[in-house]
Amino acid sequence: MKNTTGRGRGERDEGEKYMGLLKLVQILSFLVVFVAGIIIGLATSSHMNQFFTSQSLLFSTNRFSAISQSSMEQNCSVVQTCEDIDYSRFEKFIHPEKLSHKLSDDELLWRASMVPYREDEYPFQRTVKVAFMFLTRGPLPMLPLWEKFFKGHEKYFSIYVHALPGYKHEVSKDSPFYGRQIPSQNVDWGTVEMVDAERRLLANALLDFSNERFVLLSESCIPVYNFQTVYKYLTGSAHSFVESYDSPSRYGRGRYSRRMRPDIKIYQWRKGSQWFEMHRKVAIYVVSDVKYLSIFRKYCKPACYPDEHYIPTYLNIFHGSLNANRSVTWVDWSLGGPHPATYGAENITEGFIKSIRNNNGSLCSYNEEQTTKCYLFARKFAPSALKPLLNLSFTVMDF
Repeated sequence: MKNTTGRGRGERDEGEKYMGLLKLVQILSFLVVFVAGIIIGLATSSHMNQFFTSQSLLFSTNRFSAISQSSMEQNCSVVQTCEDIDYSRFEKFIHPEKLSHKLSDDELLWRASMVPYREDEYPFQRTVKVAFMFLTRGPLPMLPLWEKFFKGHEKYFSIYVHALPGYKHEVSKDSPFYGRQIPSQNVDWGTVEMVDAERRLLANALLDFSNERFVLLSESCIPVYNFQTVYKYLTGSAHSFVESYDSPSRYGRGRYSRRMRPDIKIYQWRKGSQWFEMHRKVAIYVVSDVKYLSIFRKYCKPACYPDEHYIPTYLNIFHGSLNANRSVTWVDWSLGGPHPATYGAENITEGFIKSIRNNNGSLCSYNEEQTTKCYLFARKFAPSALKPLLNLSFTVMDF
C-alpha cells in the first residue's frame, strides 16, 4: 500500500505558494494603478491651475491695460500731450529742453564726460550752436543789450545762467534768458568754487549735443560785434580761446606751490583770464579731469586764485595745440590791483567801442593768419553804461 500522505502535503504546500504569489501580484498591480492615478491626477490638476491662472492674469492684464490707457488718455488731454511727457524720446536726450535736475556735481560731470566714439556723422539733423554761459551772483544789468544781440538767431545759440542758489531772474517768457538758470551752488570769489561753477556750466551745456562752442561771460560783459560775426568767428576757428601764459612775477609763478610736484612742475604753470571760449572737445577734457583739479583744490588757496590758473595750466600740459593762448574778451588792467577797470555811462563813446573792435590796430592770430579782429566781447561795464551802449548798438556794433 502506497504512502499518499507526503504527496498530499507537498501539493498543498505548492498550492499555498501559488496563492501567495498571486496575492502579491495583485497587491503590486493595485499599487501601480494607485500611483499612476495619483500622478495623472496631479498632472491634470497642474494643467487646470495653469489654465485658470493664465486666464486670471490675462483678465487682470487686460483690465490694467484698459485702466492705464484710459488714465493716460485723460492725463494727456487734461495736463499735457503724451509727446511732451515721453522723456525716453531721442530728441529729449540730444536736446534737453529743461535745465532743472537733481544731479549732484559728480553725477552731472560724469554724465557730461560721456562722448560718442562715432565722430564722422550724427544720426540726426545737427545745427551747430554756441553756448553762452553767464556766471553771475545775481542780476544781469546788460540783459536788454544781450536780448537785442540774440534776437532772430534762436536756432544758433543756447544760454546757461549760474546765479547764487535761490536767486531767480525775472524775465518775460519771450526772453531768450527765460528758464535758462541751471542748478547752482555758492561761489566765493578767489576760491576753487569758481572753477566748480565754470565746470558746472560747461557740464550742463554739454548735455545738448548741438552745442559746439562754449563762451564764459559775466554780468558785466557786453558783445562788441553782432551775432552773425561772433558765430562765424567762433564756429570757424580751429582753436579754443583760453588765455594761457607764463608769468615770472609773484602774480604768476609766485602762486605756484612745490607741493604740486611731480604732477605739475613750475615750468608748466600758467596764468590767464577766467573768461574763456572753448571747443566742445576741450570742454569735455575739462569736465572729465579729476586728478589735477584735486591738486588745485588742495594746494591753490588764497592768494593763489584757481580760476586764473587751473584751466590755463591744465590745457598747457595736455592740450596746448588746441588752444590759441589768448582770450576773445577784452579787459583793461592798466589801473593795477586785483580787479580790472569798470566803465560807466561817461566812458561810452563811439571811438571807445571801435578801439575795442579793432584792437587799436594791433594784430593777433586767427587760424594761422593775422587780424585786428581779436575781441568779440568786453568787460567790465557798470549798469549805467547800458543806455549809451544800446544807443550805439546799431550804428557801431551792427545789431
